[in-house]
Amino acid sequence: MGSINMSEKTPLSIVAAVLIGLLLSGCVGTVIETATDAAIAVAKVPFKVVGAAADVVSGDNDDDD
Repeated sequence: MGSINMSEKTPLSIVAAVLIGLLLSGCVGTVIETATDAAIAVAKVPFKVVGAAADVVSGDNDDDD
């Protein structure tokens, strides 16, 4: 069986490895941004519900002129 000698890297394999790393970092950044946006949206929901319930209980009408 032949073994792969990792010490002999061609310039093409180095460029390919760097390019793959850059492309994957963009994907990871997008995934993290999407997850963060979803977490923030979920965290805002209880405050909106409590605010709406407080408006109903207090009878606050914003459209009184």
